[in-house]
Amino acid sequence: MIPQDILSRKRLLEIADLALLPVIVILVGAGSFFFGRLSALEACRGHLIIHPPGGAQLIAAPTPVTPDYLGESSPANAAAGTNDSASSAPQSDGPHNYIASKNGSKYYLPTCAAVKRITEANRVYFATTQEAKDAGYTPAANCKGL
Repeated sequence: MIPQDILSRKRLLEIADLALLPVIVILVGAGSFFFGRLSALEACRGHLIIHPPGGAQLIAAPTPVTPDYLGESSPANAAAGTNDSASSAPQSDGPHNYIASKNGSKYYLPTCAAVKRITEANRVYFATTQEAKDAGYTPAANCKGL
């Protein structure tokens, strides 16, 4: 049988005051460490790229799918009679997993911020990193996932 002085309300509150704060601090620290590691794993995992059968369209997440992203001529270009696909590297032959600039030496994932600064006319598309390396491009250091 447990002695009554151990189970008294006052004694239980004293124990809670002594133990509750360290337990909370330990749980917060462990949770912060866990979520920090989880975010590091997320950054190393890369991006999800789905290639449907037949290669009709490329759907990449989290990049929004637009006609320019897929390498197709935009409605404005079609109305003007221009077609960028004839002037640059393969644009509609296959998936566009990597993008480089004709004027640069680095290649990027479509989700990298630097891709926004490459004009559509200067973009070169590659399906694999090996294709980009064979063309003389190197991976961009500021693009996570390469």
